[in-house]
Amino acid sequence: MMLLNRTRSVRLRVLAACLSAGCMAFGMVVLLLGRPMNMGRYLAAQPSPQLLDARGELLCAMLNEREQWSFPVGLQEISPLVVQATIATEDQRFWSHPGVDAVAVLRAVVQNVRGGEVASGASTLTMQLVKLSGQRTASRWRTKLVEAWQALRLERKSTKQQLLEAYLNKAPYGANLVGVEAASRRYFGKRNRELTLSEAALLAGLPKAPSHSQPVEHPERALERRNHVLSRMLAEGMIDEAAYQRALRQPVSAAWHALPMLAPHLARQLHAPLKQEKWVQVTLQARLQRRLEALVPKYLKRFDNEIANAAVIVVDAPSATVLARVGNSDFLGAPGGQMDLCGALRSPGSALKPFTYALAMERNVLYPTEMLLDDTLDLGTYNPGNFDGDYHGLVSAKQALAYSLNVPAVMALERVGVGPLRDFLRTLGFSALTQSASYYGLGLTLGDCEVTLEQLTAAYCMLANEGVWQPLRLLHPDAGAEEDYRVISRGTVLALFDMLEAPFPHEFEQGFIEARGVRPRVCWKTGTSTGYHDAWAIAFNKQYVVAVWVGNSDGRASRRIIGAQAALPLAGRIFRELGHTPGEVWPAIGDDFRETAVCVASGLPVSPWCPAQRAARLPARQYLNRRCDVHRLPGVGKTVLARWPGSPLRWDLARIGLPHPVDVPETSGEAVALQITAPADQAEYILTGEEAGDQVMLGASTQQSSTLYWYLDGQFLGQSSPGKPVLLALETGAHELSCMGPSGETDCVRFNVRAPAATVELKTY
Repeated sequence: MMLLNRTRSVRLRVLAACLSAGCMAFGMVVLLLGRPMNMGRYLAAQPSPQLLDARGELLCAMLNEREQWSFPVGLQEISPLVVQATIATEDQRFWSHPGVDAVAVLRAVVQNVRGGEVASGASTLTMQLVKLSGQRTASRWRTKLVEAWQALRLERKSTKQQLLEAYLNKAPYGANLVGVEAASRRYFGKRNRELTLSEAALLAGLPKAPSHSQPVEHPERALERRNHVLSRMLAEGMIDEAAYQRALRQPVSAAWHALPMLAPHLARQLHAPLKQEKWVQVTLQARLQRRLEALVPKYLKRFDNEIANAAVIVVDAPSATVLARVGNSDFLGAPGGQMDLCGALRSPGSALKPFTYALAMERNVLYPTEMLLDDTLDLGTYNPGNFDGDYHGLVSAKQALAYSLNVPAVMALERVGVGPLRDFLRTLGFSALTQSASYYGLGLTLGDCEVTLEQLTAAYCMLANEGVWQPLRLLHPDAGAEEDYRVISRGTVLALFDMLEAPFPHEFEQGFIEARGVRPRVCWKTGTSTGYHDAWAIAFNKQYVVAVWVGNSDGRASRRIIGAQAALPLAGRIFRELGHTPGEVWPAIGDDFRETAVCVASGLPVSPWCPAQRAARLPARQYLNRRCDVHRLPGVGKTVLARWPGSPLRWDLARIGLPHPVDVPETSGEAVALQITAPADQAEYILTGEEAGDQVMLGASTQQSSTLYWYLDGQFLGQSSPGKPVLLALETGAHELSCMGPSGETDCVRFNVRAPAATVELKTY
């Protein structure tokens, strides 16, 4: 009995010791499993740098640091067929085991013992994921134990979905393809979610022996492996017999498909952030980008190799987001094709004229309706002429801009000043305009400078946005975007819309009606650089801006490099293919235009003596301080005379500034014409040097009956009223004196003041 009790006591102690050891072992396992892990090592893939469009579609990609193609995608973006095929062939109990499949391990042990060699490895997807991280030991069995142990830990810290997603993004699929998305794109030329059952089964069978079963080089082996995967899917109940038989009959259709290479110039420009961030999403639309990259080289074939290069930018005007950007006609095939011509400095030709007219209207020195003289212009060392060598006489500012006449544009710039235009263009982003005003001269409005297509597009986008400038936006989303700001008034923009609106030249013969209805309204402007090196065309309305440059990247000239002939047809075709939204293509008039009576002959706001007038719309903010000075009444009861300037340089008859708008008055036929009587026109004065002696009392024909406003050399001098004349202190130089009456009538004279000749003193030697 004592022996029995002693035996029981020993057994209890042994049992207690075993339980204690078991608890300690269990505690150690729990402790080890709970230790921190570098999850990124197992779950994170190494993606190839990718340029994505606004919807996340791949535009262009580069090899990753391991010289592999890898495009990780979320599990929700992976085809269910790929998921099912992978689980069926690699790990049937994936959803239930803790990282190590005990059933598979036991089966593998039995098979290996019976066969006398390693016939089955029993690796789960989780263990394979650990293996892909690169953990190796000197012993194969020890490596397996490490993989199993790490798999157990990994399963405790991750979800099954995370593990499956990581495996499908990191598994090898032959050659330098990593992940199912890269394999699908390269072997079948499509996204993995578009794969058929046969294609999904083929890919699922590759990771076990990717080089041995590579489908392009070894299609027979790939076929055998695919059929095995299909049989496993059938056995697991993932597909029915009919789907199985259909898939078996499909041939191996794998081939090398080129990865997308859209917007390569932009990808090169964003190379640094792509390498760092691994992917960059831009505002481009892949479908439109693909269409334009195919269209541009095809379009250039019509020029028989005289013109080899072109660049295109398409912008959504309200947001200034770039929808398409073609940096050159052919990145790999065209001469100089790898040069990004969207950012190349080139001479813009007449494409800058609208901004000259805009600034002139903003500064109240030009009305869109007024007549300008298109004739020969002699400025000494500068004699601008029109592109075609022809002249049109009197034309309105609207016609001058629409016909892109050079002489009126130079005259408009002469009124504004080269310096102000240069500064205005710099506010629009033309950063290369760093020289002095004298360096550019009056030829600035004709394109005697350098700009890029990107800068020009942004400037025209400002017009499309009704005078609000904003930088072109390429990144999506653009968190660091600059603030928008207004640079010209909305009324001036409305005037430019009216001046530049026209159907494309080829549409005049076709009419305006098409199958989809009336074509959307459009403005356009062309430009040709001196010497036929650069052709430009910009088409825009309130919804889109399409900018085109055509030429040769090496600067080679050609008589066919003309804006209207080489660039405009391409811009027009692209513009008409865009999907316009009815009602959003044209700005509403609102209160920014006002009805004004203008002289039929001069186009200036009417004076009391204009024999005929018409209603016109002018920007509401423009002062009516420059009235028609062509028609004059020499005296009471006399016939109105028309006096036209003898030179286009004197066409600006009343260049004066008034601090507030002046309304057109109603007048009677007995009005007296305003004429400056002192000083006389072309008078010459010699200074005397006497105190209070070098002064002139200003006089005018109506000074005894009305208040008059006087301006000297464009600056307000003072006002006179009956009995209170204005005295002018003379200073040497050529001067221009202007006078305006209360109704807006004006007169202008010019006079000269010089110092007395020096006295000659005779000396006796």
